[in-house]
Amino acid sequence: MKITYRDAMREAIREAMHSDPRVFLMGEDVGRYGGTYAVSKGLLAEFGDDRIRDTPLSELGFVGVGIGAAVGGMRPIIEVMTVNFSLLALDQIVNTAASLRHMSGGQFSVPVVVRMATGAGRQLAAQHSHSLENWYAHIPGLRVLAPATVADARGMLRPALADPDPVVIFEHTQLYNSSEDLEGPALVDIDSAVVRREGNHISLITYGGSLPKALAAADVLAEKGIAAEVIDLRVLRPLDTATIAASIRKTHRAVVVDEGWRTGSLAAEVMAQIVEREFYELDAPPRRVCSAEVPVPYAKHLEYATLPQVETIVSTAWNVIGDR
Repeated sequence: MKITYRDAMREAIREAMHSDPRVFLMGEDVGRYGGTYAVSKGLLAEFGDDRIRDTPLSELGFVGVGIGAAVGGMRPIIEVMTVNFSLLALDQIVNTAASLRHMSGGQFSVPVVVRMATGAGRQLAAQHSHSLENWYAHIPGLRVLAPATVADARGMLRPALADPDPVVIFEHTQLYNSSEDLEGPALVDIDSAVVRREGNHISLITYGGSLPKALAAADVLAEKGIAAEVIDLRVLRPLDTATIAASIRKTHRAVVVDEGWRTGSLAAEVMAQIVEREFYELDAPPRRVCSAEVPVPYAKHLEYATLPQVETIVSTAWNVIGDR
């Protein structure tokens, strides 16, 4: 049965709430409005306003409430409208949720899940379009997930809620309308990257909203006889360096695709890991495709030019293959 990424996430929330009375959803417009991206549509009527809680426009406040509820034994799912707005809650997520186990000497855990939309491509301008996943992947004490497929959107929430420590889930806005055949929930590993396409000439390493572009680029390269392996990181912290290394030992070349800005990007960390661990396996320097170093523009043609695109991934891959 075909199901959209949006509906898969809704089904995951519904399943979690039916299976555990401690689970509740809170955030801006998650109730009567059904969520900014319609993920929670219909849940208020099903579960009531005790468990589907609309919050004020105060990320610092309601994320803090969710963290307190988690420490008190609940299993909150906190929806932050967009990653840009999550910056208002950085103190709660980074200084409190991520640190409390360490600062309490292991006496407290914070089993909270924070979901947020990320990424560009919908002409929502700079305050709604950035990709700041690497900011969170930098923080010890957090697990950071970026489901790029319907199956992962459906299957990552359950193990995330079972994690005794805080989990941040990034849902790329361009993926909500994507659909796949999905028979039901599957057990999803939230520790490991996954190979989405096998190949032996070059590794395309990416995550989230850039995965469809990397797969499309692999199709283009295949027409020219180049077998690209596509790695979906999907777990940004802890980073699965073993899967990355195994791919490099097979292909000996890499392009890392990251919608974040180039400076200080997750792509930079992946490349550093490759060079530190597998330098002598490389036949060419690894390269990266990132967003232009500007706030994401509103104008459609400028937004397109700012972001990683299939043609840029293909041309970068050709440059790496030709760099012998």
